[in-house]
Amino acid sequence: MNTMQKNKNLVSLSEFIDREIGAKGTKKRTKFDAGYEAFKLGGLLQQARQEKGLTQEQVADLAGTNKSYISKLEKDLKDIRLSTLQRIISEGLGGKLELSIKF
Repeated sequence: MNTMQKNKNLVSLSEFIDREIGAKGTKKRTKFDAGYEAFKLGGLLQQARQEKGLTQEQVADLAGTNKSYISKLEKDLKDIRLSTLQRIISEGLGGKLELSIKF
């Protein structure tokens, strides 16, 4: 297959998600998008912790929770309350949580 043929088969990520999961507004897509946001949050927490050079246990101790809870959050296995998230970010990581709403 030459390069031109390969490029014709390429689609953007959003086109791929639309095709495989469904268009925005569908039930399946809404569930997928919510799951992705939770996954992304876990990744952001893990990245911030690693950039600070902290272990999960150290963050847990500082935030008043336990290592297994931090681990579950980073792996997207648990929902989190906003107040707990704020405490983990401020007390555990020494950061500031900023939220935004986009339409």
